[in-house]
Amino acid sequence: MRKGFISNRLRSGRKTLESSIENKMETIQAEKFVWIDLQNPDRDDVEKLAEKYNFNTLNIEDCMTKFELPKLDSYDDHFFVILHFPPLTQKVGISKNSQLSIFIGKDFLVTVHQGDLKPLVELVDICKSNSDVQRKNRILQKSSGLLLHEIIDVLVDDLLHTSRKIIANLDEIEDRVFDETKPVARSIALLRREINRLRRIATPLKKFVLEITRNVKKFSESDEDLPLYFDDVIDHIDKVIETLEESRETMEIYKDTDFVLSTEKTNKVLAVLTIIFTLAIPATVIGTFYGMNVNLPGGVDENPMFLGPFTTFIIVILASAIPAIMMFTYFKKLGWINS
Repeated sequence: MRKGFISNRLRSGRKTLESSIENKMETIQAEKFVWIDLQNPDRDDVEKLAEKYNFNTLNIEDCMTKFELPKLDSYDDHFFVILHFPPLTQKVGISKNSQLSIFIGKDFLVTVHQGDLKPLVELVDICKSNSDVQRKNRILQKSSGLLLHEIIDVLVDDLLHTSRKIIANLDEIEDRVFDETKPVARSIALLRREINRLRRIATPLKKFVLEITRNVKKFSESDEDLPLYFDDVIDHIDKVIETLEESRETMEIYKDTDFVLSTEKTNKVLAVLTIIFTLAIPATVIGTFYGMNVNLPGGVDENPMFLGPFTTFIIVILASAIPAIMMFTYFKKLGWINS
């Protein structure tokens, strides 16, 4: 009975989670083309569009997969491309990218994503409403190629903004590296992982944007300046890659510096403990001998009184302290003990 109750709760929880993910299909009619945006799409919606615009079945499978490697397939009347971008939120321990699938032809543009690309969602809202009429008219009055440029441009700008945040994190880590009271190794490892993740996004992104620039010309013959627009996007990607490379080199320096400082700190602690142990050796040896159940000079059977009733105790202390003081003076002379 209890197991059945738990199973029902789990099933209802999954249904609640699935229902919380909203499926959206926005259709925006421009002057010369139509933009269809699908967030968390149903397979039925995508298959209907595939029948209408003659999409390849393999491309449908790719865009329905939540993670597929970046690719570009070109056909006579359209081309299909998959791009990756960093998501809006990143949970600790999870390193997944957001996937954007795009079908573009002369009179249509279809975007498929999971709804976690905030700049793209905001762009859809702008085109659906009249919050920014000037920008809306600028991107919808010409061609599907110009709209594709706008989409990639806002996502690359967001990627550039993310890379600049890493610079701010580097400044914070620099302060913590030289602060012995704050551990920084985990922060360095997490930021290195984030830099590598963004590099894996930006490096292939440049290649595919170049491919898009070559393929989009045949669907946007009226926009002579379109290649220049995409060149500007490529410049931004180059800035992202350059920023990430510099950040990566800086992180390697911080990692080495933290390792050196941590090693130095550990060596200092070990040196102090070693010196303390070494100075305690005479007292340990004397205490060991006088702790034996044997007759020793100055022991219980032969208790001299020339220094009072504590003569034996004083002799043991002196026998332990004098060698320790001599060793300390010698270590100080060698420079092994610093002030």
